[in-house]
Amino acid sequence: MPEEKPTLLLLTCCGPCATACVERTAFDYDVTVFYYNPNITDSEEYYLRKENLEKFLRLFNEEYKDRTLVHYLEGRYEPEKYLERTAMLKDEPEGGRRCEECFRLRYEEAARVAKARNADYWTSTMSVSPHKNYDILTKTGEELAAESGTCYLPIDFKKKNGFGRSVELSKKYGLYRQRFCGCDYARYANAKRL
Repeated sequence: MPEEKPTLLLLTCCGPCATACVERTAFDYDVTVFYYNPNITDSEEYYLRKENLEKFLRLFNEEYKDRTLVHYLEGRYEPEKYLERTAMLKDEPEGGRRCEECFRLRYEEAARVAKARNADYWTSTMSVSPHKNYDILTKTGEELAAESGTCYLPIDFKKKNGFGRSVELSKKYGLYRQRFCGCDYARYANAKRL
């Protein structure tokens, strides 16, 4: 009988970011991908990303059905929480305090769900992005893990060409790759740059 793997709740922002992170963890952990993204206030964008994530997981599970099974859990869609938490930070630059508050909001829910599910560990796919600060993500995760009595697993998914691998896998699985993190602030800032 195969040895039982430790459980990992993987907070996931989208299919493309999930690809390399799932590939890296699914064979060593019993992974549940947790889609919780109140920062995506545009519902059309939210559901497009959700569908792409589900598509990726279907294809991945089919491809590796003899080796592993990745589970899926969708959190509540509550953009009003994000807007309330970031209203006073709307003029902050990308990567600033608004982003830190966004990480905290999403990590609070991941820690809560990890505790409720009795997961051995929890972490996030956000560290695969070259635009996300690994140190801030880790500090936030470890603080919330200590507060909630859970165990945050600090993995820098950018390492070992994680972002490049996510691009390759997104092409392989035919996934939609967005050009912004999800919030309207980033969407508008990105539109100005283009």
